[in-house]
Amino acid sequence: MKSCHYESKPLNALGKITWSAEENALWHQLVERQLACIEGKACQEYFDGLSMLNLSIEHVPQISDINQVLKNTTEWQLEPVPALIDFDHFFTLLASKRFPVATFLRSVADFDYLQEPDYFHEVFGHCAMLTNKAFATFTHLYGKLGVNASKAERIYLARLYWFTVEFGLIESSGQRALYGGGILSSPAETEYAYGSDVPIRKKLDIIDVMRTPYRIDILQPVYFHLETLDELYELENVDLMACVRRAMSLGLHPPSYPSKIA
Repeated sequence: MKSCHYESKPLNALGKITWSAEENALWHQLVERQLACIEGKACQEYFDGLSMLNLSIEHVPQISDINQVLKNTTEWQLEPVPALIDFDHFFTLLASKRFPVATFLRSVADFDYLQEPDYFHEVFGHCAMLTNKAFATFTHLYGKLGVNASKAERIYLARLYWFTVEFGLIESSGQRALYGGGILSSPAETEYAYGSDVPIRKKLDIIDVMRTPYRIDILQPVYFHLETLDELYELENVDLMACVRRAMSLGLHPPSYPSKIA
C-alpha cells in the first residue's frame, strides 16, 4: 500500500537522503519538543539507545549513520521503503533483521499527529529500542513467525506488535516507563499513556493482547505492560502461534472505544 499524502524520498548514489532546509528545521522542532516530553517517562533502555545513536537535533539523521550503530549493537539495519507496505514485505524485512522506514517527513500541517508512520516516528520512536537486545530479539522472532502465518493469523499477530513495539509500557515496583515507539514519538500519547487515569493498564498476557481490538486514530484506551524488557526474551520459549490459534478460537473482546464514524 502506498501513502496517499506523502511520497518517500530516494537515496542517492552515496546512500544519503537529501533533506531540505525546511525538513531539517521541522526535525529540530519535533525532536526538541519530544525530548522535553519524554524526560522522566521513557525507559532507561530507550535513553541508553538514544545516547548510542547520538541523533542530530539540528538536521535529519541519515540511515547509514544509524545503521552503523545498529550493526554494532544488535545487527539490525534500517530498510528504506515507499511509505506503507503490505504484511508480506513487512514480515520478510523483520525476519531478516531489517526495520522498514518510510523516508518522508510529515509536513507542518501534520506536526501534531500523522496516522502514517513517517521518518520521525520510525527513527525517534523505534531506533533507540532496536539497540536493546531483548527488544531486537523479540522483533526478529515476531518477523519470522509472521512470514509463515496465514492472513487471518497475521491480524492476531499484529495486535501483539501493536501493544508491545508500538504501545508498550513497563510497570515495576510502582514505577512506570514507556518503550513503545507509537507513544514515544507522540506528545499526546506520551502524556496520556504515562500519567492519565483514563486508560486501562494491564499486565501483558499474550492471548488477552491478541484478543484486544484497537484503532490507530485515537489515544489508546488500553495499554499492556511488562515488568522488565527482559520478559521479551521469554517469548522465545512460548508457542506464540498456539496462542494465536487459541485467541482466534475465543474471538475478540468487545472494543473499549466507540465505533469510528465514517
